[in-house]
Amino acid sequence: MRMTFKHPARALLTLLAAATLAACAGSPGPVGNTAVPEPAKPVALESYLGTWHEYARYEAPFQKGCEGVTATYSERDDGKIAVLNSCRKGGLDGKLSEVKGRAKVVEGSNGAKLKVSFFGPFYGDYWVLDRGEPNAEGQYPWSIVGEPSGRYLWMLTRKAQPSAELRAALEARVRELGYDWDLVRITEQD
Repeated sequence: MRMTFKHPARALLTLLAAATLAACAGSPGPVGNTAVPEPAKPVALESYLGTWHEYARYEAPFQKGCEGVTATYSERDDGKIAVLNSCRKGGLDGKLSEVKGRAKVVEGSNGAKLKVSFFGPFYGDYWVLDRGEPNAEGQYPWSIVGEPSGRYLWMLTRKAQPSAELRAALEARVRELGYDWDLVRITEQD
Protein backbone atom coordinates (compact mmCIF):
# COMPACT_ATOMS: atom_id res chain seq x y z
CA MET A 1 0.00 0.00 0.00
CA ARG A 2 1.43 3.35 -1.00
CA MET A 3 0.67 6.38 1.15
CA THR A 4 0.86 9.96 -0.07
CA PHE A 5 0.69 13.02 2.13
CA LYS A 6 -0.55 16.47 1.27
CA HIS A 7 1.68 17.96 3.97
CA PRO A 8 4.85 15.81 4.28
CA ALA A 9 6.22 17.76 7.25
CA ARG A 10 2.99 17.27 9.21
CA ALA A 11 2.93 13.57 8.29
CA LEU A 12 6.53 13.16 9.49
CA LEU A 13 5.73 14.89 12.80
CA THR A 14 2.69 12.64 13.24
CA LEU A 15 4.75 9.51 12.58
CA LEU A 16 7.50 10.67 14.94
CA ALA A 17 4.96 11.43 17.66
CA ALA A 18 3.38 8.00 17.23
CA ALA A 19 6.79 6.30 17.40
CA THR A 20 7.71 8.29 20.51
CA LEU A 21 4.46 7.35 22.20
CA ALA A 22 4.97 3.70 21.34
CA ALA A 23 8.50 3.79 22.75
CA CYS A 24 7.37 5.53 25.95
CA ALA A 25 4.43 3.24 26.52
CA GLY A 26 6.47 0.09 25.92
CA SER A 27 5.34 -2.87 23.94
CA PRO A 28 2.01 -4.42 24.85
CA GLY A 29 1.77 -7.81 26.46
CA PRO A 30 0.89 -11.06 24.74
CA VAL A 31 -2.35 -11.55 22.86
CA GLY A 32 -4.81 -13.02 25.34
CA ASN A 33 -7.68 -13.41 22.89
CA THR A 34 -7.22 -14.03 19.18
CA ALA A 35 -10.94 -13.59 18.45
CA VAL A 36 -12.20 -10.60 20.43
CA PRO A 37 -16.00 -10.61 20.23
CA GLU A 38 -18.17 -7.62 19.49
CA PRO A 39 -19.73 -5.99 22.58
CA ALA A 40 -22.60 -8.07 23.97
CA LYS A 41 -24.99 -5.27 24.99
CA PRO A 42 -25.68 -1.60 24.29
CA VAL A 43 -24.27 0.86 26.82
CA ALA A 44 -26.22 3.87 28.10
CA LEU A 45 -23.74 6.62 28.87
CA GLU A 46 -25.62 7.83 31.96
CA SER A 47 -25.35 4.34 33.49
CA TYR A 48 -21.63 4.08 32.69
CA LEU A 49 -20.52 7.47 34.05
CA GLY A 50 -19.01 7.74 37.51
CA THR A 51 -16.13 6.04 39.28
CA TRP A 52 -15.01 2.49 38.62
CA HIS A 53 -12.48 0.40 40.55
CA GLU A 54 -10.24 -1.90 38.57
CA TYR A 55 -10.75 -5.45 39.82
CA ALA A 56 -8.28 -7.03 37.42
CA ARG A 57 -6.47 -6.48 34.12
CA TYR A 58 -4.01 -7.76 31.60
CA GLU A 59 -0.75 -6.07 32.57
CA ALA A 60 0.06 -3.13 30.31
CA PRO A 61 3.35 -1.22 30.25
CA PHE A 62 1.61 2.06 31.10
CA GLN A 63 0.09 0.46 34.24
CA LYS A 64 3.22 -1.33 35.50
CA GLY A 65 3.25 -1.30 39.30
CA CYS A 66 -0.20 0.33 39.59
CA GLU A 67 -2.48 -0.60 42.48
CA GLY A 68 -5.65 1.03 43.76
CA VAL A 69 -6.59 1.82 40.17
CA THR A 70 -9.73 3.85 39.50
CA ALA A 71 -11.29 5.33 36.37
CA THR A 72 -13.79 8.17 36.55
CA TYR A 73 -15.92 9.16 33.58
CA SER A 74 -18.00 12.34 33.35
CA GLU A 75 -19.77 14.33 30.63
CA ARG A 76 -18.00 17.29 29.07
CA ASP A 77 -19.69 20.40 27.67
CA ASP A 78 -18.55 19.50 24.13
CA GLY A 79 -20.39 16.16 24.17
CA LYS A 80 -17.26 14.09 24.79
CA ILE A 81 -16.46 12.20 27.96
CA ALA A 82 -13.85 13.35 30.48
CA VAL A 83 -11.64 10.49 31.68
CA LEU A 84 -9.56 10.51 34.87
CA ASN A 85 -7.48 7.43 35.53
CA SER A 86 -5.56 7.14 38.78
CA CYS A 87 -3.36 4.62 40.51
CA ARG A 88 -0.89 4.25 43.33
CA LYS A 89 2.58 3.46 41.98
CA GLY A 90 4.32 0.54 43.67
CA GLY A 91 1.52 -0.33 46.09
CA LEU A 92 -1.50 1.05 47.92
CA ASP A 93 0.75 3.41 49.92
CA GLY A 94 2.60 4.54 46.80
CA LYS A 95 2.57 7.91 45.09
CA LEU A 96 -0.71 8.87 43.43
CA SER A 97 -0.43 9.04 39.66
CA GLU A 98 -3.23 10.51 37.55
CA VAL A 99 -3.77 10.96 33.86
CA LYS A 100 -6.60 12.89 32.21
CA GLY A 101 -8.05 12.08 28.84
CA ARG A 102 -11.16 12.28 26.76
CA ALA A 103 -13.37 9.81 24.99
CA LYS A 104 -16.02 9.84 22.32
CA VAL A 105 -18.66 7.25 21.51
CA VAL A 106 -18.22 5.51 18.17
CA GLU A 107 -21.22 6.17 15.97
CA GLY A 108 -23.34 3.07 15.31
CA SER A 109 -21.91 1.12 18.27
CA ASN A 110 -24.94 1.40 20.59
CA GLY A 111 -22.65 3.22 23.02
CA ALA A 112 -20.48 0.13 23.58
CA LYS A 113 -17.42 1.30 21.62
CA LEU A 114 -15.46 4.40 22.43
CA LYS A 115 -12.32 6.06 21.19
CA VAL A 116 -10.16 7.27 24.10
CA SER A 117 -7.25 9.70 23.98
CA PHE A 118 -4.66 10.61 26.58
CA PHE A 119 -2.15 12.04 24.08
CA GLY A 120 -3.32 14.77 21.73
CA PRO A 121 -4.91 13.52 18.53
CA PHE A 122 -4.13 9.83 19.19
CA TYR A 123 -7.18 7.71 20.01
CA GLY A 124 -7.33 4.06 21.05
CA ASP A 125 -10.19 1.60 21.07
CA TYR A 126 -12.19 1.02 24.26
CA TRP A 127 -14.88 -1.63 23.90
CA VAL A 128 -17.33 -2.41 26.69
CA LEU A 129 -17.51 -6.12 25.89
CA ASP A 130 -20.10 -6.82 28.56
CA ARG A 131 -21.65 -5.14 31.58
CA GLY A 132 -24.08 -5.83 34.38
CA GLU A 133 -27.67 -4.66 34.49
CA PRO A 134 -28.25 -1.23 36.09
CA ASN A 135 -28.48 -1.27 39.88
CA ALA A 136 -30.93 0.73 42.05
CA GLU A 137 -28.87 3.91 41.40
CA GLY A 138 -29.12 3.33 37.65
CA GLN A 139 -25.42 2.44 37.31
CA TYR A 140 -23.91 -0.66 35.78
CA PRO A 141 -22.28 -2.58 38.67
CA TRP A 142 -19.52 -4.14 36.55
CA SER A 143 -18.02 -4.03 33.08
CA ILE A 144 -15.48 -5.94 31.05
CA VAL A 145 -13.44 -3.74 28.72
CA GLY A 146 -11.18 -4.76 25.86
CA GLU A 147 -10.15 -3.73 22.37
CA PRO A 148 -9.71 -5.45 18.99
CA SER A 149 -6.10 -6.69 19.37
CA GLY A 150 -6.86 -8.94 22.36
CA ARG A 151 -3.80 -7.60 24.22
CA TYR A 152 -5.67 -5.42 26.71
CA LEU A 153 -8.41 -6.35 29.14
CA TRP A 154 -9.88 -4.66 32.20
CA MET A 155 -12.53 -5.77 34.66
CA LEU A 156 -14.17 -2.84 36.43
CA THR A 157 -16.53 -2.80 39.39
CA ARG A 158 -18.27 -0.04 41.31
CA LYS A 159 -17.00 -1.39 44.62
CA ALA A 160 -13.30 -1.55 45.48
CA GLN A 161 -13.87 -5.02 46.96
CA PRO A 162 -16.36 -6.93 44.81
CA SER A 163 -18.11 -9.91 46.37
CA ALA A 164 -16.76 -13.43 45.90
CA GLU A 165 -19.83 -14.15 43.76
CA LEU A 166 -19.09 -11.23 41.43
CA ARG A 167 -15.40 -12.13 41.21
CA ALA A 168 -16.32 -15.68 40.17
CA ALA A 169 -18.88 -14.39 37.66
CA LEU A 170 -16.32 -12.01 36.12
CA GLU A 171 -13.79 -14.81 35.73
CA ALA A 172 -16.39 -17.07 34.12
CA ARG A 173 -17.53 -14.33 31.73
CA VAL A 174 -13.97 -13.38 30.77
CA ARG A 175 -13.29 -17.03 29.91
CA GLU A 176 -16.57 -17.23 27.92
CA LEU A 177 -15.45 -14.20 25.93
CA GLY A 178 -12.34 -16.14 24.91
CA TYR A 179 -9.70 -14.50 27.12
CA ASP A 180 -6.78 -16.36 28.70
CA TRP A 181 -7.36 -16.10 32.46
CA ASP A 182 -3.72 -17.02 33.14
CA LEU A 183 -2.75 -13.53 31.88
CA VAL A 184 -5.07 -11.77 34.31
CA ARG A 185 -3.53 -9.76 37.15
CA ILE A 186 -5.75 -8.98 40.15
CA THR A 187 -5.42 -5.33 41.24
CA GLU A 188 -4.89 -4.51 44.91
CA GLN A 189 -7.58 -2.20 46.28
CA ASP A 190 -8.18 -0.61 49.71
